[in-house]
Amino acid sequence: MTKHVNLVGSRQGRLRISWFLAVWVTACCGLRAQDIVLSDFEQTNYAWLPGGSWTVTGTAFGAGPAHGTLSGQMVVAGYQGHGLVNSFNGGDAGTGTLTSPPFILQRHYLEFLMGGGGFADRTFMELLVDGKSVRTACGSNTQPGGSEQLSWQGWEVSELAGKTAVLRIVDNANGGWGHINADQIVQTDIQHPGMLTEARRDFPAGRSYLRIPIKNGAAARQVTLLVDGVAVVVNDLELADGKPDWWAFMDVRRWPGQTVSLQVDKLPVASAALRAIEPGNDLQDADNLYHESLRGQLHFSSRRGWNNDPNGLCYYQGEYHLFYQHNPYGWNWGNMHWGHATSPDMVHWREWGDVLAPDQFGPMFSGSAVVDWQNTSGFGTAGKPPLVLVYTAAGQPSVQCLAASTDGRVFTKFSGNPVVPQISDGNRDPKVRWYAPAKKWIMCLYAGHNHVNAIYFLSSPDLKHWTVMSHVDGLFECPDFFELPVDGNPASRQWVLTAASSEYFVGTFDGTTFTPQTPKLPGHRGRGFYAAQTFSDLPARDGRRIQIGWLQTATPGMPFNQAMSLPNELRLTQTPEGPRLTWTPVKEIQSLRTHAHEAGALTLRAGDANPLAHVKSELVELRADFAPGTATTVFQVRGITISYDPGKQELSVADLHVPAPLRGGKQRLILYCDRTALEIYASDGLTYVPFPDQANPQDLALSVQVHGDRVEFSALTVYELKSAWP
Repeated sequence: MTKHVNLVGSRQGRLRISWFLAVWVTACCGLRAQDIVLSDFEQTNYAWLPGGSWTVTGTAFGAGPAHGTLSGQMVVAGYQGHGLVNSFNGGDAGTGTLTSPPFILQRHYLEFLMGGGGFADRTFMELLVDGKSVRTACGSNTQPGGSEQLSWQGWEVSELAGKTAVLRIVDNANGGWGHINADQIVQTDIQHPGMLTEARRDFPAGRSYLRIPIKNGAAARQVTLLVDGVAVVVNDLELADGKPDWWAFMDVRRWPGQTVSLQVDKLPVASAALRAIEPGNDLQDADNLYHESLRGQLHFSSRRGWNNDPNGLCYYQGEYHLFYQHNPYGWNWGNMHWGHATSPDMVHWREWGDVLAPDQFGPMFSGSAVVDWQNTSGFGTAGKPPLVLVYTAAGQPSVQCLAASTDGRVFTKFSGNPVVPQISDGNRDPKVRWYAPAKKWIMCLYAGHNHVNAIYFLSSPDLKHWTVMSHVDGLFECPDFFELPVDGNPASRQWVLTAASSEYFVGTFDGTTFTPQTPKLPGHRGRGFYAAQTFSDLPARDGRRIQIGWLQTATPGMPFNQAMSLPNELRLTQTPEGPRLTWTPVKEIQSLRTHAHEAGALTLRAGDANPLAHVKSELVELRADFAPGTATTVFQVRGITISYDPGKQELSVADLHVPAPLRGGKQRLILYCDRTALEIYASDGLTYVPFPDQANPQDLALSVQVHGDRVEFSALTVYELKSAWP
């Protein structure tokens, strides 16, 4: 229970008194003046609107009202009828103004629906009287994510009664959220019972979490966390005014004995969102945590909210650390934090909460982590080398920053941030590694170059001071950079530069410049796999290069969304076309095996009985080594078809067809099936096919059939697997 509830609103008293009084007068006395609709934007041309022609400048507002969502725009909602003002015409790049004809102010209030950009000086509507701006309003969105929901706003204008006024809608922004939406502009004597401003609730100390009701797709509200009255962080939350879809949680354990408050910029008067927030020491609806119906049981996903790019994969103090892009308060992308989990084996994960939250430099975008063994940064202490996070703060400008820890749990942002200023618009995703030959740090950073995607190479002696050295064109976002031997030969090591799509170059590096020796090569051959990163600082005795990617497994109806791929070992192998990357699932996943079904060596012909007919399992590992001859081999795994055509040397997964060359006349297939994804490895790892897909929970069957002559299996084994979650 809370000690008290304090709802503070700059309009609250006036709102409630005036609205209820007006309703009473209207009901009892019938004295309410009729509303005056200045514009409902239902016409096709600004010249035909009620009240006269509106004047357009620039390109942003088009030739007339928009009829809903425009090309390339998130779904617009909350407007009335069919038309609205929408300055996303041509995207966020356009600018302009839309000005009403003069009108006389004849009611107490001027009410309207508004959404879009929340830049008070660039995306706004203003009321002009005698040429002077006397009222302004704007949308609610300034950061990536957000919602295109329009909501009611308005001004009290009774003191301006009888004056002639003009409305001017302005779009003078051309970046993210550089547009404004408006509709249904009405003069009225009854203020719409729409919004409280700066509504706040205080919570006493002593509980671990604030449990927050979320409604997917609701209007995003700007929610500020205050501690003893001082703002700590601002997030955009889709608060549930009524029944929530799910409950997010905010960890407040770091402020023991202090008063924690949540303040909402705008909130409907009737909303139950603030009242519904529950302090507690555990998560709401956590009885089935990690075992929900669409929770991957082999793949990492966060307890609550959205996750995307893996960040800062590293090995530190005997643990594998996974940091990741996290929206703890939404099912979709936004409010970018860094989540944190650790594992003893890259299979069984424990979450520790968020370690980086948005700050004055912007939301926390992707990056990397390194152990500063020699304490070049000065962040460590005697015998405790620091774990350093290198990340993008994606504000305006977009810059690179540091945070450090000596216990792998609590991270402190560097007081000298940022350490790399903006190189180009949108530069991001720093990947840092130690380059031993020159005893310096190397950073790979995505940045545009002459309107071409490029990866920049920077160097530093101490992680704090960076110098640009060179760049390589042709790769986009989330670079990774590492060295691998070809076919395990230490004398033939080559460098690999990868990007978010998993496309890559193989080449040489002299400490300053990376020189590709191959064309840009395709990486994975599947779907829904992005922004993969490899672990840094693995023990020398390990010798592996291990990668995890963002696996785009949508989970509608769940309080979480998206996942990570299985950890895969990367190798370089020589092919007739040159050195190529291979992907192989790490051996640690085998710890999940519970029961083996071994068909052994066999010859399978068309029409033969299914050798896997007796196998029923939700979580599956299948391994098959076979010489296909001229026959097509068809596997069915829980209703999903995987087939191999030796004539085309092509692997098909459902409707996806990818190259998979025979190796020595044989095909070697490894397959993992989870509730929401398959991961398939063929051609000794040259073909890696991640494939998000929701298997039918009622279909646990497996089969293998042959179309054509015959297939010689040297091995065919299915392992039933257990969940990686506790």
